[in-house]
Amino acid sequence: MGDALNIMDVAGVGAGALVTEMVKSTWESARDAVAGLFRRGGEETAEQELRLIDAARQRLVDSPDIERGSVESQLRSELTIQLAAFLQKNPDAAQALQDLADRGKEADTSAGARTSVHGNTNSQVVISAGDISASGGIHYRAPEQSR
Repeated sequence: MGDALNIMDVAGVGAGALVTEMVKSTWESARDAVAGLFRRGGEETAEQELRLIDAARQRLVDSPDIERGSVESQLRSELTIQLAAFLQKNPDAAQALQDLADRGKEADTSAGARTSVHGNTNSQVVISAGDISASGGIHYRAPEQSR
């Protein structure tokens, strides 16, 4: 994992996993795992890195729904750079970061479907774990416009 390409790949995967975890109720356990990773660089380094991670999460949580996708993308980029810099100084942590990202993916796939709906004013959202049927059908129409 010593060359820059592998470090960037792992940093990118790790950044994506972190951004995904930031909005989940399991964030604290993910944060604890990342803190353990950063401690490989020393306690002072861990504190500095975690301050950046916490600030990034706060930006994401505070962002309006309409801007959430843009903020997530920006944070993935920023965290990729942060994690890559950390891994360049601590290349032995690359496998640990990859393992953290893999555990997050496994948890997502084992937990069932996840759905996020934003900005759906005056609409209906139907979510099903299987087939949906209705005698006579399901009909939707656009809301009437005020004139």
